[in-house]
Amino acid sequence: MGKIKTPDWVLNGGEKKPKKKPEGKLFKVRKCPECGSDDVGVVLTGEEGSDEDELLATSSKRGQSKNRGEWECKKCKWVGIDVKEEELTEEEFMKYLDDKGEEVA
Repeated sequence: MGKIKTPDWVLNGGEKKPKKKPEGKLFKVRKCPECGSDDVGVVLTGEEGSDEDELLATSSKRGQSKNRGEWECKKCKWVGIDVKEEELTEEEFMKYLDDKGEEVA
């Protein structure tokens, strides 16, 4: 039995088609997966000096909190890590702001 030769398509990295990258700057918009609101923010942990902070400081190696990476929707109060993220071109982003009623400077 002879040596098995690796196919050329494997050596060349497969038959990947290059992704068409949109020109210009991209803007990220994060939305709540429950209600679709864009009023989401990172969860900050408790008050200074609380028992929870003391427990977290002693139990975590680098001071990382148990809520690290969690997001919260200000509208429906959803909390989780699976926030929806959309990338918009400048033109799409401007249309998004217009539809939302935001003032653009």
